[in-house]
Amino acid sequence: MIDAAEVQHLAQLARLDLTAQEQQEMLSDLNKMLGYFEQLSALNTDSVTEMQRPVDLVNVMRDDLPGQMFSQQEALTLAPEQQDGFIRVPRTVEQ
Repeated sequence: MIDAAEVQHLAQLARLDLTAQEQQEMLSDLNKMLGYFEQLSALNTDSVTEMQRPVDLVNVMRDDLPGQMFSQQEALTLAPEQQDGFIRVPRTVEQ
């Protein structure tokens, strides 16, 4: 089972700003999930035949053909922010 410190660490890694109530709910939910996994691990599956795929389907791929594209100017007019001919997005990784 996990504790509150591990929930805080996971929230920090996921960049989540959880309230104390949300941390408690997350702790409870994660421990319930881990409990279910423990129940599944305890099952005897020796007599169960391994199944690779439930259905014999093959991926159906379409040809990757170029289609109509936005011009750079059209794309820039749709962007909320732009700078020097590029779409400006918020920083997601801290240095």
